[in-house]
Amino acid sequence: MKIGLFFGSFNPIHTGHMIIANVMAETTDLKKVWFIVTPQNPLKPGKGLLHDFDRYDMVRAAVYDNYKLEVSDVEFHLPKPNYTIHTLVHLSEKHPDKAFKVIIGEDNLDTFTRWKNYERIVEDYGLYVYPRLARTAGQVTNPELKRHPNVKLVEAPMIDISATFIRNCIRKGQSVRYLVPDPVEEIIRTKNFYR
Repeated sequence: MKIGLFFGSFNPIHTGHMIIANVMAETTDLKKVWFIVTPQNPLKPGKGLLHDFDRYDMVRAAVYDNYKLEVSDVEFHLPKPNYTIHTLVHLSEKHPDKAFKVIIGEDNLDTFTRWKNYERIVEDYGLYVYPRLARTAGQVTNPELKRHPNVKLVEAPMIDISATFIRNCIRKGQSVRYLVPDPVEEIIRTKNFYR
């Protein structure tokens, strides 16, 4: 069974994440998509990151009614910093009946060669890539990687919602309705996150 792994801090999970995960689960050969909540991305600063379990709870609330989407805290229990290759190896050993694929945005192809053991990730697991706007002017996604037989480009809506934008809206007291799933908005409001 093919499982897509969608890694992220999900600080917070938003509608863009949900749409991409659903497109992957509905339009590709992936049977399920697992959201892997990452304690700390080694390539990103952790400033303003909610506690691991708070972010996990928001993802769980977001996916509760979709049997094709699940949430995993696997990286909470692995050595830090978290590297995708370590998580993949761990999950493959734990679930030998599953073939894991990594879901990433097209903008990440340019920095993918900085990922630990990136060649092994592509060769042994493979990438499912959704379209995403490049974050910096003149950025060109890695053409060699895009042509690799284990890299699957998936047609999906181009969604440019950022968790940073959502957190800023909350700090300013602005509504985030429609930017995050309703249960996530409820958790953010009742627990007073990002104020």
